[in-house]
Amino acid sequence: MSSRIDRIAQPWGSRTPYAPGEPWPVRVDSFLADGLTPDDVERWVPSASVLHSGGDAMDIAVRAGRIVGVRGRAQDRVNRGRLGPTDLFGWQANSSPDRLTRPLVREDGELVERSWDVAMERIVRHTRQLMEEQGPSAIGFYTTGQLFLEEYYTLSLVARGGLGTRHLDGNTRLCTASAAAALKQSFGCDGQPGSYADIDDADVIALFGHNAAEAHTVLWSRILDRRAGADPPALICVDPRPTPVARAADIHLAPLPGTNVALMNGLLHHIIAEDLVDRDFLERHTVGFDDLADVVHRCPPERAAALCDIPASQIREAAQLLGGARRLLSTVLQGFYQSHQATAAAVQVNNLHLIRGMLGRPGCGILQMNGQPTAQNTRECGADGDLPGFRNWANEDHVRELARIWNIEPEQIPHYGPLTHAMQMMRYAEQGSIRMLWVSGTNPAVSLPELGRIRPLLQQERLFLVVQDLFLTETAHLADVVLPAAAWGEKTGTFTNADRTVHLSEKAVEPPGQARPDLDIFLDYARRLALTDKDGEPLVPWDDAESCFEAWKECSRGRPCDYSGLSYGKLREHGGIQWPCNEEHPDGTERLYGQGKFHSGPDYCESYGRDLVTGAFTQPVQYRAQNPDGKAMIKAAGYLHPHEQPDDDHPLRLITGRTLYHFHTRTKTGRVPQLQGAAPQVWVEVSASDAAACGADEGDLVEVATPRGRVRARVRITAIRSGVVFLPFHYGYWDTPDRRGPGPVARAANELTATDWDPASKQPLFKTSTARLTLVRHQQGASAAPTTAAAAPVAQDVAPTRGDTTAQAEENEEGPG
Repeated sequence: MSSRIDRIAQPWGSRTPYAPGEPWPVRVDSFLADGLTPDDVERWVPSASVLHSGGDAMDIAVRAGRIVGVRGRAQDRVNRGRLGPTDLFGWQANSSPDRLTRPLVREDGELVERSWDVAMERIVRHTRQLMEEQGPSAIGFYTTGQLFLEEYYTLSLVARGGLGTRHLDGNTRLCTASAAAALKQSFGCDGQPGSYADIDDADVIALFGHNAAEAHTVLWSRILDRRAGADPPALICVDPRPTPVARAADIHLAPLPGTNVALMNGLLHHIIAEDLVDRDFLERHTVGFDDLADVVHRCPPERAAALCDIPASQIREAAQLLGGARRLLSTVLQGFYQSHQATAAAVQVNNLHLIRGMLGRPGCGILQMNGQPTAQNTRECGADGDLPGFRNWANEDHVRELARIWNIEPEQIPHYGPLTHAMQMMRYAEQGSIRMLWVSGTNPAVSLPELGRIRPLLQQERLFLVVQDLFLTETAHLADVVLPAAAWGEKTGTFTNADRTVHLSEKAVEPPGQARPDLDIFLDYARRLALTDKDGEPLVPWDDAESCFEAWKECSRGRPCDYSGLSYGKLREHGGIQWPCNEEHPDGTERLYGQGKFHSGPDYCESYGRDLVTGAFTQPVQYRAQNPDGKAMIKAAGYLHPHEQPDDDHPLRLITGRTLYHFHTRTKTGRVPQLQGAAPQVWVEVSASDAAACGADEGDLVEVATPRGRVRARVRITAIRSGVVFLPFHYGYWDTPDRRGPGPVARAANELTATDWDPASKQPLFKTSTARLTLVRHQQGASAAPTTAAAAPVAQDVAPTRGDTTAQAEENEEGPG
């Protein structure tokens, strides 16, 4: 059965109900350029989603050398053919007329077009000069969660093994560093324990700070389909906003921002007090339960309710449901990761599953979700604050093994202390010790907190700034050299989603002008620097994506993220496959930690852990004494008040986040007519009582102020809890008259956020600021905020968000048309 549907107005598409244990039915979604039919398509090229972390498999439609549409892949394990709005429409950004097509070099204060030789030689000259004057500490690399595995691994080898710098991190630090940190705290290693397929069997699904309806639309469709079928799972939502998840939930807990640890401790208190725990699992497979029981004993539901400002009866009801689940699936995202005590809160979700023994079997899983399509690869390949292959920088044997693989001396790999996280890199650049910063595929002049501090930092004359991107972003405007990069669909590589599923994305079309794949840019840099191994051979021995993948397989062999059983050919034949994939598991691995076997052995683990309050590293000797047998680690955390508290000047709590129709700083989605039309302008979500307190109504223009800055936005009155306001973080300045920055009126949410980060994960805390609202002027009509999701208005007379005729996408429940 085939039908056409407005996927702006109906972002999750039609329901295909199914019962527990049944396969999720196929529904193939597709969208082609206006006037084209499948018969007009010359080639379908396999890939997966690039504007979220779901990893939804798709085929790219090609005609006359251009991308003309996409189609979901019916048999792929992740999405069974479904695509979300950003998947269906986002590909159009590739053909935007303002793509970068030639390198730009700053001369006499202006960016001018120059050849690749001129641009690369300027970068290489600065690199050599700084290496001679100061050494590798002068050079930093700040990358993304949107490149391919092969590109991260090459960058990691060049930065760590070639230059020897500690300063390499990704913008994954902003979105999922707390996911990785929480997994390492509990299991000794990164890597999702669960699988998306756990939705098919769970009888309780709990979403902790995870607005799946907007962040992972296809995953939410899967939950909706289970909820529409026989014997549906119960649903618990933890979120201060009235998201679609909250509206669908059986229990919606809306704690005050910054109180997630208090809430989790109240839930765990009730579960332990009622003895809803798996004593046998705890005894055989965990350490640390007694400490947890002691800490949460001091936080009964009544105490948690007072801190969170929600009813104690709600906490008890939710705890009873969690404690009585036969098959529990939990997901976690930015509502925990970007809030106060981020890692500690995420760890308590792990603790919930450990005390209940809910791991390693169908329906029983944890998904500490990612926010970007290749965030998992950033972490696997060491393009963040870790070493490749989930190796432990504090374990000399791990460092020696990596040095052997790279054929360099162990001393060349920086490991004399923790590797530098993104916010510390910015501080070093501000202070002048980092004098060259290479930014690839990210836009810190909009996405980092406290932009009034970040922009001057990036503009310093003493900082040589390289930006590698598709468009002239706000950050690129500040650069000394801008390198035009190829986009998704214009290059080949692999990427891994949030449940460890690896997909191959093949090149469908040529990049525009002289734009190059990121891999080719990094390889060119290494060759021009003449980086060599200890035998004098080229340090980077590969010359294309597939040969790099083969090298990565050897780097990952025997590690938790083992790719050694994968190949490009196998991925072409089978579609997405979950790691570890090796001789023992040739078809991949659905779930981790079956039979209570963990990656936490002292000689094998990725990390010895950190103190959840101070961030101090656990010493190897201490770790070995506490967990000699490599069990899962239950780590308790008492509640601490956020650093910034509401007062008379700033009585409200500000949280920021994403909307369904945009991704990051809109460099792609803002250039897509259907997506930009659905959410064209910034807005602020306010409760009716908080709006009335400043004299504002729906659609009025207000100023949102924090101790760091001010922005203006139009009001959307929603059912958000009183005392909390929400701003989407997507809206920068590239499509404003100034293009580079705020001009006379600011609108970027990060003008307001604080320079503060979680002690364990070092993830910036975007959801902890205090704020005030001031009416600027009354305006006619409602705000342009979308009505389909969390920004749904309380007013009944606001026109619903709809797409035009170009937003009609095909749905086919029988497979490709």
